[in-house]
Amino acid sequence: MSLRIYAIAYLIFLYAPIVLLPIFAFNDATIIAFPLAGFTTKWFDALMTGNALHAAVKNSLMIAATTAVLATLLGICAARAGAMYKFPMKAGIMGFIMLPLVLPEIIVAVSLLVVVVQILNLGLSNWTIIAAHVLICTPFSIAILNGAFQNLDPSMEEAAMDLGESRFSAFRLVTLPLVMPGIISSMLIAFTISLDEFIIAFFLSGASPTMPVYIWGLLRFPASLPVVMALGTILVALSIVLLTIAEVLRRRGLARAGVQDKGGFL
Repeated sequence: MSLRIYAIAYLIFLYAPIVLLPIFAFNDATIIAFPLAGFTTKWFDALMTGNALHAAVKNSLMIAATTAVLATLLGICAARAGAMYKFPMKAGIMGFIMLPLVLPEIIVAVSLLVVVVQILNLGLSNWTIIAAHVLICTPFSIAILNGAFQNLDPSMEEAAMDLGESRFSAFRLVTLPLVMPGIISSMLIAFTISLDEFIIAFFLSGASPTMPVYIWGLLRFPASLPVVMALGTILVALSIVLLTIAEVLRRRGLARAGVQDKGGFL
């Protein structure tokens, strides 16, 4: 009984702030407080007229899409090598690749800023953010794709090569379709992580801020808080949809491979 009460209290503490987002997003007042003043959609209408916000959203979407593709490509290579091949220091190399999962983002951000500006003498731009986001998203892609590759029988690809296909052709025709649900899940997760990431983007963004950085700037103006709430509501809904799609595809991939599901993202 006590464990159930703890679980319920934990869930309320975790998700109550998210539930408050749509409540105040539709509240007809600039002050974020109870009691509510009334129902309105004007804060969502204000999102449609902000040119600076539109530019930040386009910037974030471009960065997130590029990051998702690059991180998933690197994840495919690393997961395939880790699951299907044996090589010296395999465990150490794979552990080193997964290291960004446990490093504080503030440390990663400051380190990359020093490398980019002081050592490489490069300017800050979208590409510096993309490189950093690929660094932190690749371990997530590997974690997702590891399961997809470990559930494959290597003899299927070997049989295709025995029938005359090249190694790349056998991978494209046999292995790739079987791991496609994992690839799509990896891209969706990497896209969501990159779209929502703030700390690294704050340190490495140039003249064009990303959406989270732009939202941080809006917090200096109390009158803009309801607009932030409206935008946050849309972002939460989008994140839930993407994560749900990723989980459904992951489970379909496991079902196709005949593996029992032992839990996932949701």
